[in-house]
Amino acid sequence: DIDGVPGDPSTFYVSGADGGIFKTTNGGVSFNPIFENQRAYSIGALTIAPSDKNILWVGTGEGDPRNSVGYGWGVYKSIDGGISWKHLGLKNTERIKRIVVDPKDPNVACVCALGKEWGPNKERGVFKTIDGGKTWEKILYIDENTGCADIAMETNNPRIMYAGMWTFRRKPWRFDDGGKNTALYRTMDGGQTWKKTLFVNDNTGVIDLIIHPENPDLLWAATWERSREAWNFVESGAGSAVYHSKDGGNNWELASDGLPTGATLGRIGLSISADNPDRI
Repeated sequence: DIDGVPGDPSTFYVSGADGGIFKTTNGGVSFNPIFENQRAYSIGALTIAPSDKNILWVGTGEGDPRNSVGYGWGVYKSIDGGISWKHLGLKNTERIKRIVVDPKDPNVACVCALGKEWGPNKERGVFKTIDGGKTWEKILYIDENTGCADIAMETNNPRIMYAGMWTFRRKPWRFDDGGKNTALYRTMDGGQTWKKTLFVNDNTGVIDLIIHPENPDLLWAATWERSREAWNFVESGAGSAVYHSKDGGNNWELASDGLPTGATLGRIGLSISADNPDRI
């Protein structure tokens, strides 16, 4: 994961799936390691609190469950720009894909946890803290096989969030995923209640989603469909596609389909141009 300080293009952080965290203050000319002495070295998520550039939230454990993958030890936080770190629990999540932080309150954060890839566990889904990580509440849990693949929070109203939930299981000889619980869910009340807002079919997973920074009614969600013919890369239909909503997730339309996918883990990513938020 990569995150930078808004208004300061010289300062940003780079974290590796199995390589710690590095910080630059000169636009990438040089990098310094800042996460060398922690129990976990695999990083899945790194987020700077929007209201305080010195507060960093880090989720450990690689967020892409390949067969050779690093595992994590929960959540860490720094309040001094990465000089020192404190472990905040959730060690049994094993892998964390994303962390979102309240735009105005750096003590309020939600963790998107995939959970174990080789077996079931209950410490997966979406966890929320309102006290800077001292305590956690599981606010979205489907079952012991379904984790959170991505989460997004509205900037102007952090009570509205979207979470892509994904049922998956890595096995030595194959990878199983999809099903009726693999879908995009929405909350309008800060996580107290959730409602399924986008479901494609049993073979697909909602992997990545973005919210327009100026108009929160505009959303895009990317799904992927893995080829069931092992090791062959194929052109897929609606299963591997980008979907677009113009009304805050109430309705969705197909924006782009036929995206290529594969038998192992054909991840799709979405981003919005900083210079032109209409460019996806």
